Amino acid sequence: MATRKATLSVDQEAWEFAETMAARAGLSTSAWISAAIRREAVRQGAGTNWGDVEADALADEEDQATAEAELRAAG
Repeated sequence: MATRKATLSVDQEAWEFAETMAARAGLSTSAWISAAIRREAVRQGAGTNWGDVEADALADEEDQATAEAELRAAG
């Protein structure tokens, strides 16, 4: 698969999450972020014309907030 070099600004906490999860998955941080971007784009309906993408994204943001709160509580 072709790759493209890009410069992104990512908040520190998000970067730390990405590094941790990439290490757990045995991937480079770049590979893990690339896969995460692809999953999120597909989840939100990239390349499709079906579903209420905005409502789904809002519901997923609530799920993400809950997951992040649980991670913080776990230390």
